[in-house]
Amino acid sequence: MHLIDGPTVHELLGYRSLVDALRLAHQAPMPEVQEVVLSEPGGDNARNLIVLPAWQRGALLGAKLVTVFPENPSRSEPVPANQGIYAAFDAESGTPVMVADGTALTLRKTAADSALGADLLARPDARSLLMIGAGALAPHVISAMLAVRPSINAIRIWNRTPERAKEIAAAMARDGFPIEVAERLDDALCEADIVSSATMAEVPLIHGDVLRPGCHVNLIGGWNPQMREADDRTIERARLFTDSRSQCGSCGDFMQPVESGVMTWDDIEADLFELCGSSNLRPISPQDITLFKNCGGGHLDLFVAQELIRKIRHRTKANA
Repeated sequence: MHLIDGPTVHELLGYRSLVDALRLAHQAPMPEVQEVVLSEPGGDNARNLIVLPAWQRGALLGAKLVTVFPENPSRSEPVPANQGIYAAFDAESGTPVMVADGTALTLRKTAADSALGADLLARPDARSLLMIGAGALAPHVISAMLAVRPSINAIRIWNRTPERAKEIAAAMARDGFPIEVAERLDDALCEADIVSSATMAEVPLIHGDVLRPGCHVNLIGGWNPQMREADDRTIERARLFTDSRSQCGSCGDFMQPVESGVMTWDDIEADLFELCGSSNLRPISPQDITLFKNCGGGHLDLFVAQELIRKIRHRTKANA
């Protein structure tokens, strides 16, 4: 059994190859997925154990185990609020195959999932990227977008706290990615070919009236009914897509406009299984605004674990 730490996960899962692996994985049927949550009393500050199992028949089964302890960052010796591991098993024998760092795997999965959406839906000649949010995901999302759209030559980042955006920009500049910090969000929105947002916003940050024709909007936050990153006008102007129809029902960016009558669930044209398969999608024109909602799900963790195991085996064979 392989034990894979965080740095090794990042080393082995380059974004271009991981996006290609996700594209191939979505040509197979959706794995069986569930979610199990154990919580202590305490409302928003409750401690949680979350288990996300997924089973691809005849291939791999696995589960991500995540703890959420909100008080951790304020401890005398701070640790992250969210921590986890991923455990994978052979689907035929049930034999343990791998245990990997769950935080690193999640970062890679989330960024690659959004990048696959952009690769399928954004203009091939996209030149400018706007990153909204400066959390742990931001550098990974930027790197993944550059992997699928190497034509990008202008990157801006906006965050409610500008200091954090400046930190991300400085860190990525040291790695060879010059990034400008945007001061006014609407000004940056109207100039972007790709807008990617990874925030905890409950009031929409993306205003559809200022988006340029041909823009691709890529939403990562808004994973519960109360959260939302894009306004009604964005929903009205955009062609709508998601990673999985079965996982998007509780995402605020779709759930809220459905409840208010701005859209229906039938307005979602396709998910990644359809986009990567034999979807009869109406061609996307250079003027179409496209919106991709990243909802996540245990099937994506399983797909990434499959690629990680493949890379481990290849490296082991090469070193033998």
